[in-house]
Amino acid sequence: MHSGIWLFGAFIAAVMFSQGSCIETVIGLYGETIEVPCNNGNNKPDGLIFTKWKYVKDDGTPGDLLVKQAQKDEAIMSATDGYKNRVSIADNSSLLITQGMLADQRVFTCMVVSLTNLKEYPVEVKVYKKPSVPVIKNKAKELENGKLTKLGDCVVESVNPAAELIWMKNNQPLVDDGKTIIITSTVTKEPATGLSSTSSSLQYTARKDDMTSQFTCIAKHVLVPNQVSAPETFQIHYPTEKVSLQVVSQSPIREGDNVTLKCQADGNPPPTSFNFNIKGQKVTVTNKDVYTLTGVTRADSGLYKCSLLDKEEMESTQIITVSFLDVSLIPTGKVLKMFGESLVVSLEKNASTEAKVTWTKDNRKLENLPIFSKLTYADAGLYVCDVSIEGIRRSLSFELTVEGTPRILSLTKHRSNDGKNKILTCEAEGLPKPDVQWSVNGTNDEMSYVNGKAIYKLTVVPSKNLTVTCHVTNKLGFDMKDISVFSLFKEETSNPEKNEYGAEQAKLIVGVVVGIFLAAALVGLIYWLYIKKSRQGSWKTGEKEAGTSEESKKLEENNHKADV
Repeated sequence: MHSGIWLFGAFIAAVMFSQGSCIETVIGLYGETIEVPCNNGNNKPDGLIFTKWKYVKDDGTPGDLLVKQAQKDEAIMSATDGYKNRVSIADNSSLLITQGMLADQRVFTCMVVSLTNLKEYPVEVKVYKKPSVPVIKNKAKELENGKLTKLGDCVVESVNPAAELIWMKNNQPLVDDGKTIIITSTVTKEPATGLSSTSSSLQYTARKDDMTSQFTCIAKHVLVPNQVSAPETFQIHYPTEKVSLQVVSQSPIREGDNVTLKCQADGNPPPTSFNFNIKGQKVTVTNKDVYTLTGVTRADSGLYKCSLLDKEEMESTQIITVSFLDVSLIPTGKVLKMFGESLVVSLEKNASTEAKVTWTKDNRKLENLPIFSKLTYADAGLYVCDVSIEGIRRSLSFELTVEGTPRILSLTKHRSNDGKNKILTCEAEGLPKPDVQWSVNGTNDEMSYVNGKAIYKLTVVPSKNLTVTCHVTNKLGFDMKDISVFSLFKEETSNPEKNEYGAEQAKLIVGVVVGIFLAAALVGLIYWLYIKKSRQGSWKTGEKEAGTSEESKKLEENNHKADV
């Protein structure tokens, strides 16, 4: 009797203590097993008799779930409603609820009874359900520029608690301003499950630059990170405000090219037909936006236009310039001229822009147009003239040949290095290449021929003094020249080189002596004439000379001797 009263008093005290304490909260996931702890596992005091789980029904009345005695392994099921097949107790005395649902959001109480005490531990259970990825539904087919239009609905279904939806454009949140952007959100509950569905409707005033904008919807929920819908883009409908004419052919445009004109409008949807004004003539194209000019000429240069069919004042223009280059060169081909003649080279050009001219001779660059006032053999060669403007190049050429009769420039001799031979060198010019003939035989003939100049060499061993002739000839004529060559044998016995020089010196001395004699004779003659004139002058005066007769005789004798 006393023990029963004591147990009842302990029960009342425990209940009063529990009511004054804070209630623990547990969050379970929808559809999964919910574990409700009993005093966080610290629930097996000394003298434990049993553990009991109970709950508050929807009508506020208490309900028992199950009881587990301390000395037994199996719990005794007390529940008679929907929990009968869904609840169990774990080894740590936690309540296990399978297939969690929103109806499980209530307070469950764990009561622990021992020989000395009775305690209750209430736990509030909340059941959450993860949101799925939001989906944009009821999308608009197109948006009209400047007009408020419903873009679509963002929806997240079967969630607990309800998700918050945020509209985004290019990853930036859209804010309801009541005019250009209006966002309306609604939350509904499914009758069968009690889960919430959130829908957010967006009305948006589009602009032309929204053609590339991406719209998304974000679902915010306490249980998971933000979920983002797939991005959506929309066609923006707007009328044409600008027409553009483009020349899509390669630049520069040359005579003979095909030129394509393309007319574009900024409207959406874009126009599909246009008028082209081809140098004053209107041409209409339908279901395309291009017109092609084939094989253009310089006469096709000018102003071109395109416009809308229904609004011709909305037009665009382009100026087309056809590049051209005409070049004339005189002379061309093979040119044959004679040595010493003149040659006039003229270049005429007509181009759409300033032309660049370069000259080369035998692949070597020349500074200017070649001028030939008096042709030489070195002027012969291939002359190429390149004339160019952007995109066009013309190349013309002439090959100049200079011919002339042979002419010997020099004929020389010198002793070989070993002193045993005489080497004769005959240098001549002419074209075609002259042939050479020597008046004597020799050995080791050598020949070179460059730019109309030929060098011939002949090695001889003269045994006597010779006069050697170099004779050169081609189809146009000939030339010849002589040279004296002294005997190599005599030169070797008496210093040949010195003999040659001595002979020349002897000739010079003889000439000098002869000149002196002639000068003396001339002086004597002049003196004689002078004396003779003097005597004749005395006779003419008739003057009598003073002096004796003996002096006169002596004077006559002296004059007689002078005459002899």
